[in-house]
Parts: sequence; structure tokens; C-alpha cells
Amino acid sequence: MITILIVEDNPDINQILKDILQTEYHCIQAYSAAEAFFYLKNQAIDLMLLDIMLPDKNGDKVLKEVRPTKQLPIIIITALTDKKTTTKFLLDGANDYITKPFNAEEVKARITVQLRQIAQNSPQDQILTYEDLSLNPMNFTVSTATGEILLRKREFDILQLLFLHPNQIFTKEKLYTSIWQEQYFSTDNTLNAHLSNLRKKLATISPNTDYLETIWGLGIRLKAVKK
Repeated sequence: MITILIVEDNPDINQILKDILQTEYHCIQAYSAAEAFFYLKNQAIDLMLLDIMLPDKNGDKVLKEVRPTKQLPIIIITALTDKKTTTKFLLDGANDYITKPFNAEEVKARITVQLRQIAQNSPQDQILTYEDLSLNPMNFTVSTATGEILLRKREFDILQLLFLHPNQIFTKEKLYTSIWQEQYFSTDNTLNAHLSNLRKKLATISPNTDYLETIWGLGIRLKAVKK
């Protein structure tokens, strides 16, 4: 399910947005910039609704910090109606904006438009195959003739990237920044943990084959399966 991060310090407005969206999306609520950055780092967020007036840091500053490393759609929520101000939000990297008070159907429509554009612009919307593996982006599964497993989003993203570039060796830094879209630190074990989990899951449907090859000193790539 698509995950939307709602960043709004007013509890009532935050809850209204969640009530509008939760039947169709998984909603995460944040009430400050600090909470927003925490969830962006630790969760797979597909779209962010960002209020401008936050208690610890203005939303426009959050936008400027997030945009260089995150390409997710960001819709600004603001009570400001000045066209110069809203235009500046767009120039700073916002995809759209919603003015308060907002209409529930308008909120849904603007989110739908942004998510539709992602789907239309993505070349990765078809089933991908490598050797005897099939990767399905519609339900986040990978399968062989003998079985099918469900992947978590980050696991799927890693495997999808490797499928799209089957001969390329990805350094850990390149792999991490491509998937998480943030700076990589060698002391962070997040990527290793995801690769380990991915290997274990693939082993359940193909126990005699290791599809992920570690090239020591270089990085990770898909391993050609010997026939």
C-alpha cells in the first residue's frame, strides 16, 4: 500500500487529513520537522503532505533540505494565498500545493495526480525477468517455477534495480543512495541487513542458487546462474 507522510503540527488538521486518506493509503502522522526527517529516514514514504508553519522549522526549509536527496512528490499545505509565495514553493521543489481550508475531494485529486505521474514516468511498471526469476511490481513478489515470495518495499527496490542493470556492479554506496536517496555511511548496517534478508527469502524458493553476487572490493551484482 502507498504510504503518505502527513506533516502538520495542528492535531485536528493532521487527523482530518488522515481520515480523508486512510481508506486508500497508509498514513503516517508527523507533527514537526524533526519527526518528518525521522520517518523519511526510517520509512519508505511515497508522498509527503507538508505544512509550512511547523514549530521547529518552517516547511519551506524542510522542502529545501529534503529535495536534494528525495524525489518523492511533496505537496505543500498552506494558509498563504499569495501567488509569489506559492510560486516560490514550486520553484524550490514542491510538486503542488493545497491552501487551507481545503476540500477533501481536492486533496484526494491532487494526490492521485502526483501518484499517477510517478506511475506514468516509471519505466519499471512491468514484470521483469532474470534467469528463472520473475519480479512483479504490481504485488511486490518474486517467483520461480517452484514458488513465490512477498518482498518488503526496500527489498523489492534493491532487486528491481539489479534486474534493470543485470551486468552492473553496484558499490554499497551507489546501491544505498539509489534506493534510500540519502547519504551513505559505511557504519550503517541497513543495506547489509536488507541484502541478508533478501538472500534468505530467495533461498526459500531456490535453495541451491545464490542470485546476489558479492564482488569483493567492488560491490554487488546479479549472479549468472550456471545451467
